[in-house]
Formats: sequence, structure tokens, C-alpha cells
Amino acid sequence: MNDDLAAPMSRLVDELKRLPGIGPKSAQRIAFHLLGVSLEEAEKLAGAISAMRGSIQLCERCNNIAEGALCPICSDPKRDHTTICVLEQPNNIMIVERTRQYHGLYHVLHGAISPLRNIRPEDLKIKNLLERLQEGEANEVILATSPTTEGQTTASYLLRLLKPLGVKISRIGVGIPVGSELEFIDEATMSEAMEGRRQL
Repeated sequence: MNDDLAAPMSRLVDELKRLPGIGPKSAQRIAFHLLGVSLEEAEKLAGAISAMRGSIQLCERCNNIAEGALCPICSDPKRDHTTICVLEQPNNIMIVERTRQYHGLYHVLHGAISPLRNIRPEDLKIKNLLERLQEGEANEVILATSPTTEGQTTASYLLRLLKPLGVKISRIGVGIPVGSELEFIDEATMSEAMEGRRQL
């Protein structure tokens, strides 16, 4: 609690600080901004948050966020249903979609294996991925977990699990970011870039 703020303001600052990427100063700035808006605008924001929490659920097929049983991507007949891109979190979908290069479906794990944070394979949404693959419509899985230790561990685990199913499995290329100077690239990144090289 901030002793120098009125109790309702202090409570709001404490709640805002819990949001990702919001520190104490940002939380105070947002709180003072909200204090300056009309009551109608404040209620509109509160209503939008409440409506979002009340109506958003997980897609029963891919675990993306959805308003109904299926998310817009899974219910789109124009998508390529033979390819599934596996991601850690729903917000990763927007990053892939912005490339406009991928037109398949997704599967969201809602996390990555992390022994240090006590996240085990059974804590992830893997079961319905196996069910989808056993249906036989998809013939390729792209493992697009992050190139972190947790992401690599998750990709390796999934590779061992999915290999016996006879589907093509690929991993996103990782390595040197576009626009980077080679002299500033570390060994691990350069090693990944060399291993992920492709023929031209």
C-alpha cells in the first residue's frame, strides 16, 4: 500500500503493479490518468475487462482464446488443416500471423516445461494435440516454442512424443536477427544459425 495516496487510489496502484511490464511508477501514472477520465470512460474500461473475462474461453480444438467453442482460425475453412504450428502462449499466434507466411492451424500449450518453476509435461495442453493428430487430418507439426532452455526442452519432449505418430515434424529456424552485425552475435546464437541454415 502507498501511504501517501488515498486508500482507493493505493489499491488501484497495487492491482496495476501486478500486470506484466507495469512497475510502480507506471502503475501510478495509469492510476492518475484514470482518475482524470470521466466516470463513463472509467466504467467503460471496467466493463470491457469484465465482459472479456466473462465471455472468453479456450478453443476446444487448439486452446487459443475464443468466444465460442472454436476460435476464428480453427473455424476458418480457408486455413490449411494439414499443418499445425505448436506455440507456448495464445499471444504467440499474432506474431506468426503478422508474417502472412503461415496459413495452417495452431496448437497452444499454455506454457513450457520448466523443472525450476515446477511445470511438468502433464501441466501443458499436450493431450488434445495427440488426439488431433490421431484423427489423421494433419500431416505436419511445426514446433515453434521459444529458443529458450524451457522452449528447447519442450520441443525435444514433443519430438520424442510425436515421432512415432508418423507425421512430419519441423522446428522453426532460430539464429541471427535481421539487421544484426555478426561481431555482436554470441556463440550459441551463431551455432543455432549455422545448424538452421537452408539451401538456396
